[in-house]
Amino acid sequence: MLKIWAKVYKNEKISQQFVYENEEKLTFSHFLTYLFDICRELDIPTPVLLKSHIMNYAKFNHVRFYPRDFVEKVDFDFLLLEQIIV
Repeated sequence: MLKIWAKVYKNEKISQQFVYENEEKLTFSHFLTYLFDICRELDIPTPVLLKSHIMNYAKFNHVRFYPRDFVEKVDFDFLLLEQIIV
């Protein structure tokens, strides 16, 4: 089972959060789909997903998306996706 804790930070505080759950095991080929689902639930634009983002998530179990990673303008400091290990 896959669980990702998504947190939107604004002014050094969590402004929104959501725990994404999926019955599948973590597959990086489906990571973009997970990101689409999380962003839709949080009602924020989807960031551009780079290989460095996936590598950071694989290595450190978390990844940050800064405003520069979004095509649209966002009004928060960063989006943090953190894997919940059960």
